[in-house]
Amino acid sequence: MNDLAGAVWRKSTRSGGSGGDCVEVADNLPGVIGVRDSKDQAGPALRFSPTAWSAFVHQARHGLR
Repeated sequence: MNDLAGAVWRKSTRSGGSGGDCVEVADNLPGVIGVRDSKDQAGPALRFSPTAWSAFVHQARHGLR
């Protein structure tokens, strides 16, 4: 998968005031979606293909069936 250099990170719209328990997502790069802990921005990031990320988001919204 692609490197995350040049990623533009954004917090989840569901983050709200949860006391810092947030994830950030970068979806501006072709072929890769990055996910990281907002409290550890220099730490590791997960990388997903756009297809895998879309499937994850769908399942998170609609539950497992």
